Amino acid sequence: PWEGRLKQWYQRRVRGMELLKLRTGREGRVISALRMLKQYLFRYQGYVSAALVLGGVDVTGPALYTVYPHGSTDKLPYVTMGSGSLAAMSVFEDNYKVGMNEEEAKKLVRDAIRAGIVNDLGSGSNVDITVIKKGSVQKFRPYEVICKKSERQGDYTFPVGTTVVTSSHEMVPFSALKVTDEEVMEIS
Repeated sequence: PWEGRLKQWYQRRVRGMELLKLRTGREGRVISALRMLKQYLFRYQGYVSAALVLGGVDVTGPALYTVYPHGSTDKLPYVTMGSGSLAAMSVFEDNYKVGMNEEEAKKLVRDAIRAGIVNDLGSGSNVDITVIKKGSVQKFRPYEVICKKSERQGDYTFPVGTTVVTSSHEMVPFSALKVTDEEVMEIS
């Protein structure tokens, strides 16, 4: 349910930013979207469980933020969130340089996401990259497939109401067990 609520919240904020643009005649700022997002998350004290990366370009230039589930934020030149974030951050810390061109940045992001995927089983299998420039957004999905889904080795379809027994073991009730040796250990 939280994913749906967050999606609805996002759509309302996009409309709100568009209304702000129509009312003022100016583009909204990334910091405005960040403030709305962190207030929403703070209201729920982390129960939304959304760890997000927010990025954009406005009149102040490019901005990149991490947004934690309880609403706190960081602004850094590179950010990572999620279960593979430690491995990804190590790649950024080792290879990030100020003034990188777009292709170098894409390669760095690809390498960081790849490290997160390979070093964490919960991180998926595709590298998706979004390039945000003033006035345009380009999505590369998938940018690269790291782990291809394998084919099933056998037929796993069974008639409804059946259970396949792969091996059988005799069940021994706990009451039938007898203690033959006992040692009491002291806890200090």
